[in-house]
Amino acid sequence: MRPTEKVDAALGGSAARPLSNSIDLLNGGGEMGALTRAFDWSQTALGAPETWSPALRTMLRIMLANRFPHILLWGPKFVQFYNDPYRPILGAKHPQKALGRQAAECWSEIWHVIGPLFKTPFEGGPATWDDDIHLEIERHGFREECHFTIAYSPVPDETMPNGIGGVLATVHEITEKILGERRMITLRDLGARVGEAKTAEEACVIAAQALAAHAEDIPFALFYLVSEDKGHAYLAGATGVKAGDEISPVKISLTGAQPIGWPLFEAKQSEAFQVIDDLAKRFAVVPQGPWSDSPNTAAVVPIPSNKAHELAGFVVLGVSARLKFDAYYRDFFDLVRTQVAIAIANARAYEEERRRAEALAEIDRAKTAFFSNVSHEFRTPLTLMLGPVEALLAKSDSLPVEDREQLVIAHRNSLRLLKLVNSLLDFSRIEAGRVRASYVAVDLAALTEDLASNFRSAMEAVDLELVVDCPSLPEPVYVDREMWEKIIFNLLSNAFKFTFKGSVSVKLRARGPQVQLTVADTGTGIPEAELPNLFKRFHRVEGAKGRTFEGTGIGLALIQDLVKLHGGTVEVTSHMDVGSAFTVTLSFGSA
Repeated sequence: MRPTEKVDAALGGSAARPLSNSIDLLNGGGEMGALTRAFDWSQTALGAPETWSPALRTMLRIMLANRFPHILLWGPKFVQFYNDPYRPILGAKHPQKALGRQAAECWSEIWHVIGPLFKTPFEGGPATWDDDIHLEIERHGFREECHFTIAYSPVPDETMPNGIGGVLATVHEITEKILGERRMITLRDLGARVGEAKTAEEACVIAAQALAAHAEDIPFALFYLVSEDKGHAYLAGATGVKAGDEISPVKISLTGAQPIGWPLFEAKQSEAFQVIDDLAKRFAVVPQGPWSDSPNTAAVVPIPSNKAHELAGFVVLGVSARLKFDAYYRDFFDLVRTQVAIAIANARAYEEERRRAEALAEIDRAKTAFFSNVSHEFRTPLTLMLGPVEALLAKSDSLPVEDREQLVIAHRNSLRLLKLVNSLLDFSRIEAGRVRASYVAVDLAALTEDLASNFRSAMEAVDLELVVDCPSLPEPVYVDREMWEKIIFNLLSNAFKFTFKGSVSVKLRARGPQVQLTVADTGTGIPEAELPNLFKRFHRVEGAKGRTFEGTGIGLALIQDLVKLHGGTVEVTSHMDVGSAFTVTLSFGSA
């Protein structure tokens, strides 16, 4: 086939005519140069090329050689010429419906938008320009959402009455760029919101709400979660449709293929996308979305779980009626699926952790209740036992030395046990919210020094130095005396228990609007790994060397709770074989 015959075939045969050599005015220009030379222009409003003005001939040579997309509209009828780079913009309109056609005929679906933009420079007005013009063009068998950067410039021609022969349109399609940016915003909004979910159902609801603002790409979305028995999927979130309609059933079986509706079973079996291209046939009513016609394509996208070959659910995503479901669109849906899958997995991990925490809290409450009950049962016999022992010790003059020593041991250990029982009761009352503090303004320095001095003889008996440094404070501090006594006694008891040489210091200082109590020792120290757990209930440092081994593991937890009742904080610093320092911080004032 000769080149002219190929061109003739491309133009459908009827419009193609080989031009005479005397009009060989368009050498080169690629495919569009050949098609332009072969076209029978005598059948158009421009007439045969021999009659064309020099301005048109010159402009055609420039345009056809240019590598940027150009379309030239010439004369009052806006007859079209265009170059090779412009062909993709035309799609199926090229060449039969575009070359040599009047622009109003070629672009009938958008002429109401672009017509005035051409007429303005053609009629002597300024050049027109738009960095993002949104057009709905029919170029691939459906009305497609497209975006362009355009510049329409007049082309001078002295042979024309108004001195303008036509309009040169420089056109750059930016549809992919606009869609990419828009989808990035969708994913950003989805990711920013869906991470807040605390349950899988909440993740689906939030995801649906986030996608509702991006209907241009996802006109509707349905989120289904797989039931615990794996027998069905239930609707957990939806946007663009009303839950419970034919297109959005609240429950879909996963035990077999469904003749109509959404193919969730097939998606479960294949763990792959299921694309549905016949929505109008499957459902009586399809949501319209943001366009004038309803979408006819959707994708069922399986949502994976953190277990291999086990799905957490499905998301059904509608495809825009103005876009083709291509590889980029599919990748976008895949990213939506990934974000939702992560959110569901995180939410379920949070739920599992919450259940574990609740179980531990229940065990903790049971332990506290047990200690409370046991403490009550212990307290009465202990009190009854201490009475006779103390009465016998009062008659020490008439007791043999050996008997008296045995009574002293029994009395000392009974007091120690009573102290533990009382600590448990105090702690259980705080846990139950039955403690009522009585705050009064006190000279905290004097009170602290008086309480600490009770330990001086015990410290000196084991060659420990007790340093009490409590200068007067600028104003009284509101505390509950009994609670403050428990705080001091517990801190000093701990220091005494774990310090074998050196000293224990008690310091009180005003720090701006606050007052700080520091009880420091030169004892065995606390392992760094134990510090985060030190104030937890019933926690004990395993293998810690101390003077005694009794304890419930609630002393420091009780201190923390008592300090919190004063609106304060307690902190600890410690180094192994160097010592520990506990700092209690309270605020001045009565608030």
